[in-house]
Amino acid sequence: MKKKINWDDFEKIDMRVGTIIKAVEFKIAINPSYLIHVDFGEIGIKKTSAQITKNYKLKDLIGKQIVGLVNLPKKQIANIQSEFLILGAIDGSLENVVIIQPQSITKNGSLIC
Repeated sequence: MKKKINWDDFEKIDMRVGTIIKAVEFKIAINPSYLIHVDFGEIGIKKTSAQITKNYKLKDLIGKQIVGLVNLPKKQIANIQSEFLILGAIDGSLENVVIIQPQSITKNGSLIC
């Protein structure tokens, strides 16, 4: 278990619903990954790299809603600046990630609380 945080820490986290609008193979990444663009509504379109190739095919990602952590600082990954983190559950290893999704269609940009 990780170190406990307080409510002030939790209130700093900005998790939002977004829809994947573009996904391509991220060929220059060290580990098998996709380069993903997500529409977060009023926040805009953001990109990231995700190591989700084991459980997801590119064609199945377009239109899928995800939950993303959108207020992290940008992070250099190969030749891109990752602008958010797709949230997922890790089942055993970092190669076996299952994306966290809303149960029904939700407005892009909706706040997770």
